Formats: sequence, C-alpha cells, structure tokens
Amino acid sequence: MKTAEAEILLIPGFGNAEAGHWMRRWADKISTARVVEQDNWWTPSKKVWMETLLAEIERATKPVVLVAHSLGCVFVAHGAHVLPKDKVKGAFLAAPSDWDRPGLVPEFDGGDFVPVPRMPLPFRTHVVASQNDEYCDFEVARGLATAWGATLQDAGHAGHINLESGHGPWPEGMMSFAHFMARL
Repeated sequence: MKTAEAEILLIPGFGNAEAGHWMRRWADKISTARVVEQDNWWTPSKKVWMETLLAEIERATKPVVLVAHSLGCVFVAHGAHVLPKDKVKGAFLAAPSDWDRPGLVPEFDGGDFVPVPRMPLPFRTHVVASQNDEYCDFEVARGLATAWGATLQDAGHAGHINLESGHGPWPEGMMSFAHFMARL
C-alpha cells in the first residue's frame, strides 16, 4: 500500500508531540497524514482519546494506518479491538512506554492506560524500540511486540525516539514506515 492510498493517523503520547517532533514533520510531509489532536495531553483519558480517534477514523475516506508514539502505542493496544476492522489496516508503533512501571512519569501515574494490554492486535503491527529508552526497557518492548503479534525493529541506542534524543526528522523511521506500508 502506498501512503497516498491510506489516511495516516498520527497518535502522539503523553504531553503531545511538540513542533519539530518527527510526528509533526511527517504530518507536514505526507499529504494523507494528520495528527489526532486531543483536548488534554497532560491528564489523558482513554475514553476521551478513543472518542476522538473513532471520530477521526469515521471521517476517513481511505483505509487507515495508525502511527503512534510512546503512550500512543499503549492507547492503540487498548483500543485495537473496538476500532473498525474494515477501516484500520495496520499500526506502526514507535517507542512504546512502560506504564506498568511505577513512577514512569512523576506527574501522571498511567491512569486508565494501566495495565498495558498484552493481547494480539487484530491488524498488522510493527514496533520500533530502542535499546536505551528511559521510558521502556528493550526487553519489555520486545515482550509487548510479541504479545501484540507485531514485528519488532531494534532501533539501537535511540533513546525515546523524540526530540530530546535527537529524533526531529527521524529519516530511519520514515524508511521503516515506508517498508511497513509496502507490506500492507
């Protein structure tokens, strides 16, 4: 599948994806991509986030591919089985965060995103994880990918694959995403 043949819904994690983050850049570069904007990025509610995502999927006129980062990955895993199977064709999940780890983010305890689901997702899924992600040990990410029925890509020492770890443009991610799309 080519990106022009799908609507790419970008799902940031806790705190949103600030200007310059690879998700914002992808939204600017890929004509069929858009960020799923939430009203509250700092005290997220799974129910509210899902209502927003379902509305975005309903608006879609092409097959949907989800691209998520951090808490967004966990959110996709939570909601996978209520998403319309006729529309959602796949999920590209970058740097899932381990919300089962107490104190992961001092200002948010994981809320209703805990526990992190560990069941197969009903669509093709690819997880990109880093060897030195401060928000998720690589072995935890490997376990999540296995549980979700996803392929796993070792991103090496890439931190949390965000601006702080030097991943504004993230060209390697764009190439990986292109390969994922070609398999859909």
